[in-house]
Amino acid sequence: MDIYVGNLPYQAADEDLNQLFSQHGTVSSARVITDRFTGDSKGFGFVDMPDKTEAMAAISATNDAEFMGRKLRVNESQPKPQGERRGGGGGGGGGKFRGERRGGGDFKRDRGESRW
Repeated sequence: MDIYVGNLPYQAADEDLNQLFSQHGTVSSARVITDRFTGDSKGFGFVDMPDKTEAMAAISATNDAEFMGRKLRVNESQPKPQGERRGGGGGGGGGKFRGERRGGGDFKRDRGESRW
C-alpha cells in the first residue's frame, strides 16, 4: 500500500520517514519528495508498505501525530488522475513580445502612421 505523508518537516530525510513507519511494520520504500532544481524538501513524501493491515495501523498511528515538531497528515495515497497535465497553466503565448501584434506587422502601419 502506498501512503501519503504530508506536512513533513523540511529537514526530514528518507531515513527518518523509514524509521517512523518501520515501527508499525515492514517498509518497502520511504521517500521525501524534493524540488528537482534546489534539492530542498517539498514537505511531503510517500511510504510503501507491502502488508495492508500494517499500513492501515501505521496510518492510524501517525496521522495527526507530532513528528520533528510538526503534526503529520497521513492517508492512503490516491493515484494521479489520468490525462491531467500539471504546471504551465495552459498553452504558450506564441513567443511574441508584450504588445507585439500577431503576424509581425509593421509598427508604424499598425499605429495608423504612414510608412513614407
